[in-house]
Amino acid sequence: MNKNLIYLFTCMLFIALSSSSCQSSKATSHKEFPMFWTWLDYRSDINFDSLCREMNELGIEGVMLNAPTPEDYKVAIPIAKKYNIQVYAWLWTMNLEHDREKILKEHPEWFSVNRLGNSLADTTAYVGYYKFLCPILPEVQEYIKAKVKSYAEIEGLDGISIDYHRFVDVVLPTTLWPKYGIVQDREYPEWDFGYHAEMIKRFQEEHGYDPREQEDPSKDTTWRQFRCDRITDVANMIADVVHEHGKTMAASPFPTPKMSARMVRQDWGKWNLDIVFPMVYHQFYTEDVSFIADCTIDNAKNKNPNTSLYCGIMANDSTEVIQAMDAALENGAQGIAIFTMRSLKSPEIKQQFKAYTDKAKALRKENGGIYPTKTTSKINKNPFENQHIMSRIEKRIQRDIQAKNKLKSSPTLSLSPYELVEEYDVTKRYKIEDKNSGQVFHITFYFYGDLLSGWDVKAI
Repeated sequence: MNKNLIYLFTCMLFIALSSSSCQSSKATSHKEFPMFWTWLDYRSDINFDSLCREMNELGIEGVMLNAPTPEDYKVAIPIAKKYNIQVYAWLWTMNLEHDREKILKEHPEWFSVNRLGNSLADTTAYVGYYKFLCPILPEVQEYIKAKVKSYAEIEGLDGISIDYHRFVDVVLPTTLWPKYGIVQDREYPEWDFGYHAEMIKRFQEEHGYDPREQEDPSKDTTWRQFRCDRITDVANMIADVVHEHGKTMAASPFPTPKMSARMVRQDWGKWNLDIVFPMVYHQFYTEDVSFIADCTIDNAKNKNPNTSLYCGIMANDSTEVIQAMDAALENGAQGIAIFTMRSLKSPEIKQQFKAYTDKAKALRKENGGIYPTKTTSKINKNPFENQHIMSRIEKRIQRDIQAKNKLKSSPTLSLSPYELVEEYDVTKRYKIEDKNSGQVFHITFYFYGDLLSGWDVKAI
């Protein structure tokens, strides 16, 4: 063998070994992270030691902590470390929190603008604390960068997890509509944000037209992606700062990249995250844990390949929290974050939760550090094949009939076949009649993110 062939063979062998090592490192990177987490607000007057002791007793090894100042973390971190709990700073980024009033007063020009031209500096969207910034402004980027840096420099802090890194919800989860007295069967201009003058200017420079001139801007996928990308730019700027300081970069985004891109202009599959905790709160969407399974399957396919997938669930004091964790872990998640540990109140549920965390961690360890998932997992986009959801719909119909007719007991239904009467974007509306009462209903399904993301029942 001549020298050239020996050199070529050596190079190929080195590349192959390097590639194998890199793939192995990526495949097992989740080992660095605790398996069970919680989000928690920290204030100086709480008994944080007691909370950490309870986390430890529940098998929770990580906390995303929301504290007002970097100084608060310097007090909290040693307490958490005493119980072997990792601490990530839980930071709001595009939506202001602890610094809200200061920035409103000093920089009203930094705030996001909706399709009607109204700025959040002097407009309310849903709630008063929704004060989102415009991501394209260099001054906003520098402000966020400096803030993240001040937290990343905290000694002993394990990572930073960003939240509210998005625009205002152009569409709220369906179960929240009654709270605000709204129906969002499509994108409406008052909740459609991202129309700051500088956003429009940059878009025109890159694409040659004003998105406001479209007959229906919600159908303009180029304009939608442009706004998603501006949020991604800031997320990856933050990731650079976090990684420069040797910390872990995490985020708590909406349920899936596709769904969040539609609902809040948040395409988080493109973010440079080490770990992601998508907030798959099924109570806000379909009200069935099958939503968690569907989202997790989708997330495993569409996340950044270098990101460890976890799942954020809305906890409650019932066995449903166990079902929710199963739906996530069996379908691709490698860990769980609960919102929050304070929801686990009864001794029985706490005991079951601890038994679950012990068993799950042992199973992951036995399987080489990877929690085993179902090999046959698939998303079922047909709501008529989901018995749990169809049962919930029928119960809602019974409740409405009982209330309207002032019945003492739940009525027996005799429902006509579902008739599709309207289809728009992600919305499918059906008409159905209860033959016993003669009452007619619209049953509407929503498919944000190309999966069943909500449903609604309305008497007509």
